[in-house]
Amino acid sequence: MEYEFILRIFIAALLGSLIGLEREYRSKEAGFRTHFLVAMGSALFMIVSAYGFQEAMGDDDLQRWDVSRVAAQVVSGIGFIGAGTIIFRKDENVVSGLTTAAGLWVTAAIGLACGGGMYVLSIVSTLLVLVGMEAFNYFLHRFDKHRKS
Repeated sequence: MEYEFILRIFIAALLGSLIGLEREYRSKEAGFRTHFLVAMGSALFMIVSAYGFQEAMGDDDLQRWDVSRVAAQVVSGIGFIGAGTIIFRKDENVVSGLTTAAGLWVTAAIGLACGGGMYVLSIVSTLLVLVGMEAFNYFLHRFDKHRKS
């Protein structure tokens, strides 16, 4: 079972790194290391939540553990980190960092999915995030060129 957990954490870290590399390439606030840590940490929290307390439960069928509670707290906690990446520049009347915050949020979700053993869902979600970020970036730049001319 330990090797399965290591695989889950490894895949989560790898997928988070892919998203982080895209952010790093674009010189955004949270890059490779941040996304790597968020995905890996989320997977670890999920594994510990689901499997870390089985010895404490013993054979007592009357005890029930809600593993989703830790996942819910990861969502709240990552919102706190994401809020730190959002900046409002009053002089320019511009908000920046929303995409980075959303990227951290979805990276945490991908980490939780990996921690839950949902590899295909995690991989497809990562690919969709990367395609979405690249496609939106491409179309936004094309739109800006048309708007400026």
